[in-house]
Amino acid sequence: MASANDLLTIATTAARAAGAFIRAAERPDDPRGWTAKGRADFATEVDRASERIITRVLTDAAPGSSVVGEELNPDIVTEGLVWIVDPLDGTTNFLHGYPAYAVSIAAAVDGLLEVGAVLHVPLDRLSTAIRGGGAFEDGAPIRVSPIEDPEHALIGTGLPYRDFSRLDTYMAQLARVTLGATGVRRPGSAAIDLSDVAAGRFDGFWEQRLSAWDIAAGTLLVREAGGLVTDFSGRSLGVEHGEVLAGNPAIHRWLLSTLNHDPP
Repeated sequence: MASANDLLTIATTAARAAGAFIRAAERPDDPRGWTAKGRADFATEVDRASERIITRVLTDAAPGSSVVGEELNPDIVTEGLVWIVDPLDGTTNFLHGYPAYAVSIAAAVDGLLEVGAVLHVPLDRLSTAIRGGGAFEDGAPIRVSPIEDPEHALIGTGLPYRDFSRLDTYMAQLARVTLGATGVRRPGSAAIDLSDVAAGRFDGFWEQRLSAWDIAAGTLLVREAGGLVTDFSGRSLGVEHGEVLAGNPAIHRWLLSTLNHDPP
């Protein structure tokens, strides 16, 4: 089995190769060139080509490893070396020319996250983490923010866009967080959102429903930067789909209470 440093090198090589392709790709601005995976959920040939680039780099460098992702293999695998990949997180942003989309690659060994890499494609900004080795942005160490007072906190979120069965719950959560924090933002890429929590640009983040490939790399980034990533009950997340709550310890604690209960 390759070392964690070797795995990170493989992941960053794949992310940079895909990022270079995406930056050079022609954006299909005609919606007839978009493939609907669901309501307001699109894929393009750019997504698929990025997947092929990433898969080739990963499997050539680590023969016998598995690669999972929405277009690749959506079933979560927990045995051996598994790459959890989102080749273009924020496809809708990419399609509209909104500069917030990323390549996200994590490696897990027997279900335990070992390395993560998130490349903010328009900024060419690379965030990386190794379990037990800290989190970095373009090679410089990063930490979650020290802000403890929610009145000074900037919170990221993701709006429901496919499953609206809990929309009323989300809107009530949004109202409570908005009333307690200094601001709420929705860039539209969970990988970037979690990278921003890790670097202290966001103090916290929540979203009702995300897939493992949206958050695996970002989860490790936040944890290695000193933050927490859980579900809405406070249970620490593994490699899985579902709700996500992240933040520095103080803001995570406040968000956990605020999302679940009306403040006093």
